[in-house]
Amino acid sequence: MLALLCGGQGTLSDKILDLVSENPVAEPIFMAATACLGEDPREFVRTRGTDELSANRVSQILTVTSALAIHACIADLLTGPTVVTGYSVGEMAAWSVAGIWTADEALRLTAIRARLMDSVPGPDGRLGYVRGLERPTLETLLAKHSCEIAIRNPDLLYVVGGTERDVINLCHEASTQRAARAGLLAVKIASHTSRLAPACEPLQQALAASTFAPVADRKILLAGDGGERIFSVPDAMARLASQVAREIGWAATLEALAEQGVDRVLDLGPGHALAEMMQGAAPSIRCYAADGFRSVEGLRNWIASG
Repeated sequence: MLALLCGGQGTLSDKILDLVSENPVAEPIFMAATACLGEDPREFVRTRGTDELSANRVSQILTVTSALAIHACIADLLTGPTVVTGYSVGEMAAWSVAGIWTADEALRLTAIRARLMDSVPGPDGRLGYVRGLERPTLETLLAKHSCEIAIRNPDLLYVVGGTERDVINLCHEASTQRAARAGLLAVKIASHTSRLAPACEPLQQALAASTFAPVADRKILLAGDGGERIFSVPDAMARLASQVAREIGWAATLEALAEQGVDRVLDLGPGHALAEMMQGAAPSIRCYAADGFRSVEGLRNWIASG
């Protein structure tokens, strides 16, 4: 069984849409993204610098656009049971892939999500990462530097959030305490920490007021914050909204994918981090990232090959 993973915010480049930019099947996705950005996303990524691409609202919209555009180019081949999940804002794309929202609705709601997160007052937030420290050691540093765990990944890889200065100080001290690696991420907001609690209720209201459908037949949708299967969309909306202000257990989500009997994984991106994490967590599962293919035809051939 195939699993589709929708990636979260990260470092975006001017090439994230190249694979599908000329494919007419993806055109409706680009049109929906244009309505959110005010400019065609393909032109946007080519003409903006790193700072503009990493701005929270832009980054979230482009991240979801990328995953949905790639999915549009392979959707007709997904005739068997398919598991779908998403990492952070990637869960907005995953719900669309699972048939709950149209691409237009998913992108509209993603823009609302980003706006509500940006509207929370306080010092500039930031995400960083720490790899290789045991959790008790990391928790001591979190308390000292007023930061929180945002995402738990496999292999002692933690995403941490707080004010930018606090995250910088935590990462610096983690490096002196034998962390394998530590540093800042491109995400300039403290996603999945309690700092963003004021955004949860209005986001839940926006999700509840959206136009949605049940999970599509032959789709198995797993929550990105632990891997529980989603059966009732209205019940899951409160959980989806609350995720912006609480820790995500992505390592548990990967375990749940393996338990579903998945034998192939496609990381819709952007990037290939999720494919690499899945490969590390479950070496027997074949894992590929869409951005590793040179053409849509090559990607479609891989999907069709079973």
